[in-house]
Amino acid sequence: MRRIASFAAAFALVALVAPVAGAQSYTTPDPVIRSIWDEGMNRSQVAHLAQVLSDSIGPRLTGTPGMKRGNDWLVSTYKGWGVEASNEQYGTWKGWRRGATHIDLIEPRVRTLEGMMLAWSGGTANKDVVGDVVILPEFADSTAFVQWLPQAKGKFVLVSMLQPTCRPDDNWERFALPATFDAMKKARSEAQVAWQKRIQATGYGTGLGTGFLGARLEQAGVAGVIASNWSRGWGVQKVFDSRTTRVPSLDISCEDYGLLYRLADNKQGPKLRVRADAEQLGEVPVFNTIARITGTQKPDEYVVLSAHFDSWDGGSGTTDNGTGTVVMLEAMRILKQVYPNPRRTIIVGHWSGEEQGLNGSRAYAQDHPDVVKGLQALFNQDNGTGRVVNFSASGFTTASGNLARWMANVPAEISRNVTLSFPGGPAGGGSDNASFVCYGAPAFGLGALDWSYGQYTWHTQRDTYDKLVVDDVKNNAVLTAMLAYLASEDAETLARDRRVFDRGPAAAPAGPGGFPVASSWPSCTEALRASSAYKR
Repeated sequence: MRRIASFAAAFALVALVAPVAGAQSYTTPDPVIRSIWDEGMNRSQVAHLAQVLSDSIGPRLTGTPGMKRGNDWLVSTYKGWGVEASNEQYGTWKGWRRGATHIDLIEPRVRTLEGMMLAWSGGTANKDVVGDVVILPEFADSTAFVQWLPQAKGKFVLVSMLQPTCRPDDNWERFALPATFDAMKKARSEAQVAWQKRIQATGYGTGLGTGFLGARLEQAGVAGVIASNWSRGWGVQKVFDSRTTRVPSLDISCEDYGLLYRLADNKQGPKLRVRADAEQLGEVPVFNTIARITGTQKPDEYVVLSAHFDSWDGGSGTTDNGTGTVVMLEAMRILKQVYPNPRRTIIVGHWSGEEQGLNGSRAYAQDHPDVVKGLQALFNQDNGTGRVVNFSASGFTTASGNLARWMANVPAEISRNVTLSFPGGPAGGGSDNASFVCYGAPAFGLGALDWSYGQYTWHTQRDTYDKLVVDDVKNNAVLTAMLAYLASEDAETLARDRRVFDRGPAAAPAGPGGFPVASSWPSCTEALRASSAYKR
């Protein structure tokens, strides 16, 4: 405890150093640290890489042509820098191709609506489909629902509640009287409860699969299923899995969904014309992209830079997780320039299938027990475009000294904004570092500022290049490159002692390299196998 406290105190002093105008507050004469700063801040490729990834490559939904195009772009980019890189197949996934979506209200007036297909949705077979719009009725029970289904044939069915407002809550909080704001929230809460009961009465859920409402409506011959997955931000839609594979599942903006709902509720005859281009591609191979610079002294020990490459395809996947991808790309570019002969092997993992259950990183950890066994440290970044402000030891109780020592060598312009958590808790299942922590390997998440991530960009159609905060991503790339360098050069190998929070009495099985799987979490292999529709 004294050792940890001393490092924490030293770090606190570093964090208090004020930056010098026009200069860097270096705490070390290390020329590599200074070169990393110079290369990353003065010759940054962050904006260019992010623009190509967001605008030209575009969204990277697992199993789509866009994802494979992105994998190939990564390999080509790394090879152009003289870095070894390849695509490693880890399994298969359901293939799908998105085309254009046109959704037009044609009765009682004409308006083109803001909306799109949900991922893996069925299309309209290269033709316009015209149909009336109806609201999913209230049912006494599932028998009543089944009796109603023939009336839904050929119609577009609204399956989301009507929002009482499409203004963000912060707008209400700023301008409304407190009583008015409270009344709106009460009305919304009551509407949510009532709509949940309406769905439950059908006997079906609202997710993806044959046991869910959308699939049952599809079986009944509806023209399409319409939802509104509003994020409570201006004009923002959450984009998730489709409920149908033969007819379109459409996600329509809060405003336009409200228009349809009110027209149908007031019996004013809303009619839609929809053309949705989509193609089911069957099972397709899926890949992680892996790049490496081989170590010169300890090639069998590894520092891993980690970010998931896949995205949802409503927008461009810029902040989820194009920014994490660019951080790792840029960090590797910098390291190749200023640290081309690392002590330990440095690997970058650009994972596929994170959104479906960390599939790519789990598969890599399972397939590469040598990397798990020899892992010195893994640094993962996956939560938007803000600068890194949190760095947890992930429950590794005796690694804290190493982490504090590394951070003490990072210039104060970066380190003063970062809070280290000692020893922290074990990584959960939220991102790809968990795929390694579950084997007891030292993997750490770099947590960033929010920038309204959940409200505006996380899994939405607004996740586009313009949301990028270039200076913050440059900061993160420089920090990551410095951490990779310091971890690679550290004379100590990080110890794997860590906190354990048992979830049950069963003994943990051994993982790759013979290390026990933490009893805090299910077997890594079980978690991989449990991933929905995953095949090896």
